[in-house]
Amino acid sequence: MRVIVIGGGVAGAAGAVALRRIGAEVTVYEAYADPAGRVGSFLSLAANGLRGLDALGCLETVGRAGFTVPRQRLWAETGKLLGDMPRGRPAGDTLMSVTLMRGRLVEALRGEAVRAGARLVTGQRLVDAVTEGPTVRAEFDSGLTAEADLLVGADGIWSATRRILDPASAEPRYAGLYSASGVARGVDVEPGTFNMVFGRNGAFIYLATPDGAVWWAAQVASPRPPDPASIDLDLVKGLYRREQMPAAVLAGATEWHRPTLMHVLPEVPVWRDDRTVLVGDSGHPVGAGQGASMAIEDAVVLARALQETDVPAALAVYEQKRRARIAKMVKSASANRDAKTAGPVARRVRNLIMPTAMKLFYERGTSWLYTHDVTAGWQHSGDHVPSQR
Repeated sequence: MRVIVIGGGVAGAAGAVALRRIGAEVTVYEAYADPAGRVGSFLSLAANGLRGLDALGCLETVGRAGFTVPRQRLWAETGKLLGDMPRGRPAGDTLMSVTLMRGRLVEALRGEAVRAGARLVTGQRLVDAVTEGPTVRAEFDSGLTAEADLLVGADGIWSATRRILDPASAEPRYAGLYSASGVARGVDVEPGTFNMVFGRNGAFIYLATPDGAVWWAAQVASPRPPDPASIDLDLVKGLYRREQMPAAVLAGATEWHRPTLMHVLPEVPVWRDDRTVLVGDSGHPVGAGQGASMAIEDAVVLARALQETDVPAALAVYEQKRRARIAKMVKSASANRDAKTAGPVARRVRNLIMPTAMKLFYERGTSWLYTHDVTAGWQHSGDHVPSQR
């Protein structure tokens, strides 16, 4: 089976690894060259995403690119502790959440895909895809064309594949938040804990790294989308000047990453046709720290479905297995965003209720997310499973 993967980010690289594991001939077409090192901001992989990486044989490689963070603490803007719980896992799960720079995750997964035998072609942007019987032909802006049995659209929230599948599909819209991030030094932060402060102007995240630095990210509430060029460190410092720990972290900032506007996408009605399918943010950007983990889950489910039946039927199985879980995740992410943009009255109510609610309901309310295992029946050996399709 020949597969074209559009996009070499987390979804595309994980998909390439999974598809090579079932013996597919995989070529990844990506607009950008391989990222390396500390590119962009950081992300975390929860237990469900880590089990997916384990199924793909990538868990150890990705683990070396980041560090484990056993616990998470939530704080009010006043400094009151609102919750203290295991990070991205149930209390009894020994699989610890891993935090790493996004570029390092992509770098690790692309390396695994290439080692598994996938071909990576950079500098190519998809402009059209046409299904002709049992094959699909992809056309790129360079004039290059390629044919395959399956095209996997892993090209993110601004997906060209999604627009080709359904020209009427909605476009992303600004989510009312923008993100600015960086690195601080000389700040005393307890290691092993992911901290989120629900500040007056948005959430502020910080955590200590093994080398003593502090990674931080501000998710600033802004009803109108600002010009990213107008956002600088002094602006962010001013927004968080009244929150003790965010102010201290920002005072020690030594690195500044390019700010980005955060976007959401309405439900995508068309995920597939008989030869093309969307995975990751191209079909369902979820947020709430689960984007990478959900993309990895997608990769495992798609490959397993293709291992069991022909391409059109497998794509239907993939959609059937993923739709309900993704819809529940999107709903949870929406509540997460609302908490970050709460007004004064809502903040007071939250600060009063959340400590008790977290103790009584948090683990029960998140077990569907963190205990989900897409790997049942997956072969954990390094051998590829020959494809008959």
